[in-house]
Amino acid sequence: MRNSLALLAGITCAFALAITGCSTGGAAGRSAASTPSATAPATARTTAYAPYVSATAASDTDSAGSPSAYNLAFVISGDGGCTPAWNGTEAIGDAAVKSRAARLRKDGAEIRVSFGGASGKELAATCGSAAELAAAYAKALDAAGAGRADFDIEGDELTDSASVALRSRAIELLQKQRPDLQVSFTLPVMPSGLDADAVALLESANTYDVQVSTVNLMTMNYGESYTGDMAGYAVTSAEAAHAQLEKVFGLSDAAAWRGMALTSMIGVNDVAGETFTLSDAARVRTFAVGKQIAWVSMWSSFRDRQCAQGESGADDAATDCSGVEQDEGAFGRAFAGN
Repeated sequence: MRNSLALLAGITCAFALAITGCSTGGAAGRSAASTPSATAPATARTTAYAPYVSATAASDTDSAGSPSAYNLAFVISGDGGCTPAWNGTEAIGDAAVKSRAARLRKDGAEIRVSFGGASGKELAATCGSAAELAAAYAKALDAAGAGRADFDIEGDELTDSASVALRSRAIELLQKQRPDLQVSFTLPVMPSGLDADAVALLESANTYDVQVSTVNLMTMNYGESYTGDMAGYAVTSAEAAHAQLEKVFGLSDAAAWRGMALTSMIGVNDVAGETFTLSDAARVRTFAVGKQIAWVSMWSSFRDRQCAQGESGADDAATDCSGVEQDEGAFGRAFAGN
């Protein structure tokens, strides 16, 4: 997206959910061990809504839908080295950003710091060691008062095996220091599923015992041949990736759904001909709730308004409006189911 498993019953899982047991690994290992715990009955689970928001600028539509969490975007390298910065330009300890994060948490919402994105350099590509990288991640989390970390890995950095391995090692170190840290990976997806590089990233996380809470699929910007049903593409992508998560992490059918999140780009996408409508948002929400997917999200809260005349065309994605007819905050309410 553009800028602006735990130890349970003596079995170690590389993919953890707070409400889920684990299997012994692989398809043959999936069994009754991959079931909800007694303390969190299935009827208590619901699909949360957690939009991507700007770390540096508030929007009137941030709170539409009453999110339970916010993805604060983005932390990347600020100096071409290992110094974390908001959008690569604002100091990680910027008082305005700290105040903004505090306001977002005011009504009980959680903050998830998102590292990476489509622009600039993710810190794993610029830091020199796993310890240095872990410290940079920790600095950003502390600045936002966050106990959740999202790693939005796409483009060249998804194919950079060295930075993928370094990131996995750093997250492993960070989770040893912060056992309660929740980690998600946000990855591009197609209707055919995750590509080989995305799967390799998840396998790297497995290798280094990273405790992954969710794999967030970017259901957007598929390509010029995908100009049809955007909600349908999102569902097909989720179904294909679901099978991959089962295989990579040795999860049960239900646990793989609960370990998934879906993020759509609302309105006009970056690819000509792709437009995600309010009807699409409602259908994605219904699908996610039916599968008990962990959370749904959108890029982004600050685009959740109708463009003024001349701001955006049918094939021209604006940075601060959706490009479709809508009431302000309508996508947030649709994704939240209210």
